Amino acid sequence: MSWAVTGMGAVAGVGGDVDELFHNLCAGRSGVAELRGFDRALHTAHHAYEVDNRPAPGVDVTRRATGLLLDAVGQAVRDAGLDESDLSGVPVLVGTGLRELRSVELWRTQGAEFPAAELHFGTALREAFRADDTHTLSNACSAGLYALALGVDLLAQGADTVVVAGVDVLTETMYGLLERVQPVPPTRVRPFDRDRDGVLMGEGAAAVVLSRVPGGRPVHGLVRDVAVNCDAFHVTAPDPAGIAEAIREAHSRGGVKPADIDLLMVHGTGTLLNDEAEATALADVFGPDRDKPLVTATKSMTGHTSGASGLLNLVVTLRCLAEGRVPPTVGLDDPVDEAEGFRFVTGEAAHRPLTVAQLNAFGFGGINAVAILEAAR
Repeated sequence: MSWAVTGMGAVAGVGGDVDELFHNLCAGRSGVAELRGFDRALHTAHHAYEVDNRPAPGVDVTRRATGLLLDAVGQAVRDAGLDESDLSGVPVLVGTGLRELRSVELWRTQGAEFPAAELHFGTALREAFRADDTHTLSNACSAGLYALALGVDLLAQGADTVVVAGVDVLTETMYGLLERVQPVPPTRVRPFDRDRDGVLMGEGAAAVVLSRVPGGRPVHGLVRDVAVNCDAFHVTAPDPAGIAEAIREAHSRGGVKPADIDLLMVHGTGTLLNDEAEATALADVFGPDRDKPLVTATKSMTGHTSGASGLLNLVVTLRCLAEGRVPPTVGLDDPVDEAEGFRFVTGEAAHRPLTVAQLNAFGFGGINAVAILEAAR
């Protein structure tokens, strides 16, 4: 069974709503810029994909993750025609990697006021929308799609409407950790390119409203199903076998086979290990059909938005299916050997009728999630 997406919202470094985000991605516009949120002199990497809503360069404030989340959820709820002043009884599921860790950093290092109760997004969601059934999932970079999987399960168990969201912002601890495990500080994300340097963090939030019965409301697209697993292969290194298993389960749950997939929205972080592992898994599953779907990686323009990345890509993928337009993978000039035979969209947006898409999200610890989406009928 498929579930209707009746509302969408998004905010990222390259767009403050779904329309602007999709337009800029199709135009190949990247959100990378010099680091704004904290002192560049303390870091070897000096670039990131931030949402430019701070009061001044180098000046950071608390609750930015919460603010982006409320923005995206509000957009999605209004788009779905729901009463945004009263979401009581509607499950709101939030996927995140770091929650309000940046606010904790500012509290600890600068004495910024930040009550412990506001660590949980439920506090702000209740105040803004009267949402009284909120849940936060922290599953690294797969958190958004894990929340989507739970949302699908709730609909299958009888829920009428579910709001699913994902959010993350830069934290100095994670930024510093990533720059120290990469041989050369990257200046941009180049997924699947032989000369890629590694990953840079991005910021953003996305939300969708899932409906059991649309009730005459416009439908952006359908979620056929979501597969999740945890192969626990390594703390950070991905396992192609675990990824391939998640993809095969998603195909089975979604009632599709590789030849049915028109679009692959890959995880594509630009890291030295992840891209090769993802390409190896896809080649294993798709085999002779690897040249059929178009393939793109939007992190080349949004950066890696951690727990928000899966749902940002979900929103973009649904627009791709609706419009038959696919953003390019910016900076992909010489694909790695493992990706040979795939039809990457590069240079400019591709135009082609699309019906079924696969969306990948993989996180530290072997936390894998794959969704199968379908164009609105």
